[in-house]
Amino acid sequence: TFPFLGQIDFGIFYYIVMGLGILYLVNAVNLTDGVDGLCSSVTLVYCAAYVVICSLLGMSEMGLVSAAAGAGCLLGGCLGYLIWNWYPGKVMMGDTGSMFLGGIVTAVGIGTGTEFVMVICCAVYIWEALSVLIQMTYFKITHGKRLFKMTPIHHSFEIRGWKEGKIVAVFSLLELLACSVGILLQYFGN
Repeated sequence: TFPFLGQIDFGIFYYIVMGLGILYLVNAVNLTDGVDGLCSSVTLVYCAAYVVICSLLGMSEMGLVSAAAGAGCLLGGCLGYLIWNWYPGKVMMGDTGSMFLGGIVTAVGIGTGTEFVMVICCAVYIWEALSVLIQMTYFKITHGKRLFKMTPIHHSFEIRGWKEGKIVAVFSLLELLACSVGILLQYFGN
C-alpha cells in the first residue's frame, strides 16, 4: 500500500522484493546494535509510531499476534531493556536480540500492509546499513581508501568524539522525525 496511491499489485515480484527487504532490514537492525541503548531506543520510537499507525488503520485488536499488540509488546520490552542497558550497559543484547528486534520490526510493517511507510520509519536502520555498503563498495573501488572513519555510521561519530548518550539521543531524534513523516503519510495518505 502506498500513501495517496493505494494498493499496487506487484504479483510474484512482491515476494522477491519483500524477501530481500526482510533480509536487509533484519541485518540493518542488527548493525544498529553497537552502542549501549542505541538499537533499543530507535526500536522503541519505531514501535511507538507503529502503535499509532495501527490505531489509524483500525488494527488495535487485542492478541499477541496482532501488529498493534506486537508493536506495543516490543515497545514495552525495549523500555524495560533500556532501564538495564542505558549507558553504561549492564546487559548485552547481542545478535540474537537485535535480529529478533529486526524480525518484529519487519513483521509489524508487512503485517499491517504498510511496507512503504515501514521503509520511511526505518530510516535510521537503513542509514546504518547503507553506510556499511557504501564503505565496502568505496573501499573496493579505490583499493583501500575509506569514505567514513568507521562503519556502521554511529561508530564514525564515536571516533569523532561523540559520547554514547549523544549518539543515542541524536539517532533517536532522527528516528522520531522519520516516524513522524511515516505517521503523517499514513494519516493523510489514506
